[in-house]
Amino acid sequence: MQTMLSDNLHTQLTRMGARLRAERLARNEPQARFAARLGISVPTLRRLEQGDASAQIGHWLAALEVLGRLPDAEALLAPRYSLFDAAVDAPKARQRARQRT
Repeated sequence: MQTMLSDNLHTQLTRMGARLRAERLARNEPQARFAARLGISVPTLRRLEQGDASAQIGHWLAALEVLGRLPDAEALLAPRYSLFDAAVDAPKARQRARQRT
């Protein structure tokens, strides 16, 4: 099944696949052994390395975990920091008691 992808999405997937392959090769790990460590088939690993959009996100996460890069995935949809939220969540300063006259 062919998926309609924007040029930007296709480019990003291709780059991610190339980086995954480079990480695997830097570890001198053959496709068959790396795929077995991920719990996927070699053809599925090839799809990841080629940037195929039909590859499951779970396979990508497994690859990141095996490579010790799972925290990188956490940054993808990390909560955005807002000064407003920080001010609302900040502990309130205690007010001084009024002096009695």
